[in-house]
Amino acid sequence: MSGWKTTDIPDLTGRIAVVTGANSGLGYVTARELARNGARVVLACRSEDRGSAAADQVVAEVPGAQAEFGRLDLGDLASVRDFADSFAYDRLDLLVNNAGVMALPYGTTADGFETQFGVNHLGHFALTGLLLPALLAAPGARIVTVSSMLHALANLDIDDLNSERRYRRWVAYARSKTANLLFTHELARRLAATGADAVAAAAHPGYAATNLQTAGPRAEGRRGAERLMELVNTAVAQPAEAGALPTLYAATAPEVRPDSFTGPSFAMWRGAPAPSPRAPWTRNDQAGMRLWDASERLTGVTYDALKA
Repeated sequence: MSGWKTTDIPDLTGRIAVVTGANSGLGYVTARELARNGARVVLACRSEDRGSAAADQVVAEVPGAQAEFGRLDLGDLASVRDFADSFAYDRLDLLVNNAGVMALPYGTTADGFETQFGVNHLGHFALTGLLLPALLAAPGARIVTVSSMLHALANLDIDDLNSERRYRRWVAYARSKTANLLFTHELARRLAATGADAVAAAAHPGYAATNLQTAGPRAEGRRGAERLMELVNTAVAQPAEAGALPTLYAATAPEVRPDSFTGPSFAMWRGAPAPSPRAPWTRNDQAGMRLWDASERLTGVTYDALKA
């Protein structure tokens, strides 16, 4: 994968892709580059105005691109079900679980889950499960979930998934990103156990400049902190164009293995895609199974096709 870049993406003509959170940043770049290489891409976004504008922008940047908006609010399980019910295709070749929130003040989703855990993990868990029949109908489908190098800051507390005992925004974020990796680990195990040829993999962008870093301070009106994050992004972060490369690699490179974790090559921070270190607890089978069982219970979404 040395020096891998967007020109190495194979021809995706005829493939169907869904990218969550595709109206800006990493998700937008991911959707655009998939469309540039022939995929029909559904930009799954919470805001119809921003999502539709992003789909139009993809077509403007890539003449002939096939891009469309689909409304999806990962913080509302009813919206997740509506998106899956309205999915217009009989198969899905690629699902990129990209959307996320970071270091927000304490809040809850429409279903009462702590926001970061609810959006970053449970929303994507439900979405993947509801789209699983379409994924299994596509030979060699990919499910790529975007985690973070910051997952290593905290393991899950399986007895306090919603941070009800004590809420610390960065710990909650790290736990949600650990959940992304545990989900990928357990999904890969279950796909293999049932003989499915779909590949579940994970990726992270290193430190990429997006609106993710400023959303938390903005939500609290902490203008100084918001400005500081803007300055840090400008000084040290790589652009979204580079940050999306690990996701695009995990989504399209032929050699990607199940349960792999791809990130930037230089200190997990920036550079071309490369295998990324991960905390040992993200490969724990027992933890993966416990999180899976809890996620099915909390969301009401069961992966019946992967039952042993």
